[in-house]
Amino acid sequence: MSTITISWLEVVKELPADSLITLRHIPWEEYEELLLQLGEDRSGLHISYDEGTLQVMTLSPQHEKYARFFETLMTAFRLRLRLNILSFGSSTMKKRSRSKGTEPDACFYIQTASVIGNRMQLDFTTDPPPDIAVEIDIHHGSISKFPIYAALGVPEIWHYDGGQLRIHLLERDEYISVMQSQALPILTSHVLTELLTRLREEGEFQTILAFDAWLQTQAGDGR
Repeated sequence: MSTITISWLEVVKELPADSLITLRHIPWEEYEELLLQLGEDRSGLHISYDEGTLQVMTLSPQHEKYARFFETLMTAFRLRLRLNILSFGSSTMKKRSRSKGTEPDACFYIQTASVIGNRMQLDFTTDPPPDIAVEIDIHHGSISKFPIYAALGVPEIWHYDGGQLRIHLLERDEYISVMQSQALPILTSHVLTELLTRLREEGEFQTILAFDAWLQTQAGDGR
């Protein structure tokens, strides 16, 4: 068992909410050992790894509120438009061959939902990456995760900085900013930013009602 993992395990567990620590020159085995020691239930905690750099982030209630809101949006979307959308939350995505791993705030399978089917567990050594990964970046620390997502082949990232949501599509191993979602073309960065603004100003219930009403107006366009 790794002495580095053991020494940092208690540190990680005692981190206050809304904290970020970065460790350098950490072997892949240390990263996997830390994941193992912390177990599958790591609510309130995200761990990323990029070629020896290990980043541990503890989430604030505000951060988690935004993340759960995306889950609620997708539930409304799938029910109103009868679209199969699979949610895998903040599942750990990692590839030893690329020496990279991360945990999004939310992730969704849409075009590739049929490939996953009814399975409850994912294996990213063989399964496709999610069609959308969501990154809540209120303190602007997660932009460094983009190379990780690119190496893992995630085609689309929704990145929210607390003010504006931007959509990024993967092209030739790099992300470019676009206005419209590729996985869900009905959604744009403007629409999603407006919903998140309403969430802050009007609350979740009123925002979801407004979103559902808007979806009804869009349902007749053939999408």
